Amino acid sequence: MKLWDKGQSTDKKIEAFTVGNDRELDLVLAYYDVKASMAHAKMLARVGLISRKEGDALLEELKAIENSIEKGEFTIEEGFEDMHSKIEYLLTQKLGDTGKKIHTARSRNDQVLVAMQLYLKDEIKSIETAVSELFTLLITLAETHKSVLIPGYTHLQIAMPSSFGLWFSCYAESLIDDIHLLKAARKITDQNPLGSAAGYGSSFNIDRSYTTELMEFETMKYNVVAAQMGRGKVEKSLAFAMASLGGTLSKLAMDCCLYMSQNFDFISFPDQLTTGSSIMPHKKNPDVFELIRAKCNVLQSLPNTLIMLTNNLPSGYHRDLQLLKENILPAIETLKSCLEITTFSMAQVEVSQDILNDSKYDYLFSVENLNALVKEGMPFRDAYKKLGKDIASGSYQPNKKLEHTHEGSIGNLCLGEITRKMEQALKG
Repeated sequence: MKLWDKGQSTDKKIEAFTVGNDRELDLVLAYYDVKASMAHAKMLARVGLISRKEGDALLEELKAIENSIEKGEFTIEEGFEDMHSKIEYLLTQKLGDTGKKIHTARSRNDQVLVAMQLYLKDEIKSIETAVSELFTLLITLAETHKSVLIPGYTHLQIAMPSSFGLWFSCYAESLIDDIHLLKAARKITDQNPLGSAAGYGSSFNIDRSYTTELMEFETMKYNVVAAQMGRGKVEKSLAFAMASLGGTLSKLAMDCCLYMSQNFDFISFPDQLTTGSSIMPHKKNPDVFELIRAKCNVLQSLPNTLIMLTNNLPSGYHRDLQLLKENILPAIETLKSCLEITTFSMAQVEVSQDILNDSKYDYLFSVENLNALVKEGMPFRDAYKKLGKDIASGSYQPNKKLEHTHEGSIGNLCLGEITRKMEQALKG
């Protein structure tokens, strides 16, 4: 069944190519298409385009379809082009002409838009929840291990003292930036496009404010052409937020891979979180973090993929936009799985103690020596030259007494302030 069918058949090769994998992807979106159809049916009855009785009948059958989706019983067979055609077919089978009336004053274009935006609103909320859980874990780890020092690096050369408190909480605070981007994406998504039809509105006297209220959108996308131009823009806004979050997770995963190596040996994980080698019995490989790194690096290419997909398209609908689904839906699932496994794994991290007792880290404290001379009155540049000569001559002795007290330093992590900042970000 095709909603645009006028009685003429389409070549099977053309049909297979144009439908693509919409049937599989639409199983994810069908729940939201039903939700939007319920709001649409209520509105049609409210404005008199269908009777109250017809509206009630449509709502009853739509509820039955919703139940079948929730039970995993809803399918889109090969004879149907997408979720829209299958749902309308089921309504028509049950209700006859009343079922055919559900499409009054709408198009597949605004059906896809509203279903996608309802779906994305829920998914953004789910991602925010997962980010919040990881944030809380990292803050807890930072508090627990705040006194354990580790080397800080620049250019992969030992630079200055750091700590596990700084390391864990730096990723926690970075997640706040990602939340801000997710909130921005949600703001763009939270605009009702239903009623824009094919992109130019309708001569039916519909009530878009009513459907906006029913579907709990913050506002509507008023201009009907602007509503259609939101297709692609909505997905891109979320893609940028996902890429940012992917960058945070990828960097954390890379640190874990590095710090787990025998050359560093800063952290470890239980055997059940690592893998072995087919020929080297000593190996404990960080496969999970390598895969998080790889998957999140691929996620960072998502904005560019969507830009290339939608770039230079004029206003109005184009079939190119169909491909948005097959990029954004799997990416969301990938990101959620990476968040879940990162939180699961980091909750079991084992932190090494007394790392800086190794003499190879003595030069980490050169700046402490330098600063001590400055505090005694020596000009900074003279103190710098003196330390350089001491290091070159072998007379350097590290001053391991750390006095870092300013906000955000080793001795003043500001974990409470960072937590409050996240709480504010989550409130949006």
